[in-house]
Amino acid sequence: MVDPSFFGTDGIRGRTSLETMDEEASLNALLVDRTLTPTFMRVLGEALSYVQPSMPGEGRTVVIGWDRRPHNAALVEALTLGLRLTGSTVVHVGDAATPTLHAAVIEHRARMGCMITASHNPVSDSGIKVFDAHGYKSTRALEDEISRTVHQLSGEDREVDQIDQVALSRPDSERLAWGRDHHPAWLHKRWNHYESLLGGFDKALSAGTVAQPFLLDGAKGFASDWLASFLTHRGFVCEEVSGSAVALNEGCGAGDMSPTQVWTHEEAASSNHALLRRLSPAPPGQWVGAALDGDGDRCLLIEATTSGFKVVDGDAMAATILEAGRGQPWSFAASIESDIALSGRVAALHPSNQAQETAVGDRWLSFALRPAGGGLLTSSTMPLILGVEDSGHLVMPAPTGKDDTWSLVGDGAASLIAVLMAANRRNDGAFVRGWKSRVSIANSHRERWHDQADIFNATAHALCEAFEGHGFHAGVRTIAGEDNLLLVHGTKGDQVASFGIRNSGTQAKTSLSVRLSPGVDPEPFKALLHRIKSDVERVLV
Repeated sequence: MVDPSFFGTDGIRGRTSLETMDEEASLNALLVDRTLTPTFMRVLGEALSYVQPSMPGEGRTVVIGWDRRPHNAALVEALTLGLRLTGSTVVHVGDAATPTLHAAVIEHRARMGCMITASHNPVSDSGIKVFDAHGYKSTRALEDEISRTVHQLSGEDREVDQIDQVALSRPDSERLAWGRDHHPAWLHKRWNHYESLLGGFDKALSAGTVAQPFLLDGAKGFASDWLASFLTHRGFVCEEVSGSAVALNEGCGAGDMSPTQVWTHEEAASSNHALLRRLSPAPPGQWVGAALDGDGDRCLLIEATTSGFKVVDGDAMAATILEAGRGQPWSFAASIESDIALSGRVAALHPSNQAQETAVGDRWLSFALRPAGGGLLTSSTMPLILGVEDSGHLVMPAPTGKDDTWSLVGDGAASLIAVLMAANRRNDGAFVRGWKSRVSIANSHRERWHDQADIFNATAHALCEAFEGHGFHAGVRTIAGEDNLLLVHGTKGDQVASFGIRNSGTQAKTSLSVRLSPGVDPEPFKALLHRIKSDVERVLV
């Protein structure tokens, strides 16, 4: 029997507990109860050291950063202990965004990076994202190797004296202000590249396309301390609003927002969300605010409407950037949950544009767009590369500061700056959007949804039959990285319909999504979505 993997869509995540338990119990707590403990993190640290020889780069240095979750200090100590026990040299860079940790790996020429976060998940969760020497997130093959090693180690006797445990829980070196010093400087370099490509935002401000002041919600995370002042200092007046929130991601940030969400003026005013309740009526079409998620790797904008406000999702942000840079060819990737019309729009912007579809998760965007060898990009100017998820992840090149090399990273602050500059050339009517809807089955038994299950195959048959009944030629597609995805794709002339069902890799839920190209009547697919959700829910809950 193959040992189960501890990794989901983007690293390992779970509710945190500081309860003392043995190693076997800690593995079971994560796999069965989605509970992450210091005991597990110590074993994981040992496993990470052992798998380093299979990773790119040289040396044994591991850089660790973390976000502002209450149990992170204990998790970091345990991870550090496991890493140092097995020969790794550990550097702590302290409070950081995920893109900050990405940069720290490259800057320190580390073999590996570990970001302790659960991204947009509630503050009661935490987790870990693993990076290689080039700043790319872990591959499935590496995650399987790590998981196998964790299972093996948990059955071995590896006692350590208490005195040694205390000493080895501390890093070899600390640079706790590194992120606060480095990230703004790094962002300033990217600012210059975006300005050269997309133009500044002066015209957008003078035309009222973007509100001033602009409300910024950093999810009470790393960016909330400095991003508003960074932008204001450069002529784009911002006000940070997440300071009034109780904690990271609690009543603030992009984690509570969905790509298709709308609010009336009354709903926004009565919301307990730090950004929404601060919004005031504005001219329809004006961008009035933006929210990052807790670990700062994604961003969603808020646009005023006649009756309230709506989310400007990652797809719309990407379309705006590509529109502004339309005179040159781009390499582009979008996840299977992005607007189905987006790839067609990309192709229409330039005859040499290349577009591809990936699994959900920004790492798959990076994997699709990176060089064939998996290393850094080399260019004297910023490569024209963009990957997008509708959730607000935008993967773009970032300078490493070394020999005209570039990494690929999702950074909510950089995404915000790029799209604000692109607003200078904004063309709202250019991107004709399709229709999409996404629903979730909460508290699902995700292990019951897999490609060998009866419900999986029965649902595939039902969907293909329904598509055919609506005149679409349908078939099941596979996407690398989505092992248990059911994706039914249908075409009728130039019309396209897509229905996907996948387990969340970060929470105990299963998601169902429908995407239609412009002109397809959504009503039959709304009914289909409701019926399929009911059928699947009876088995998974």
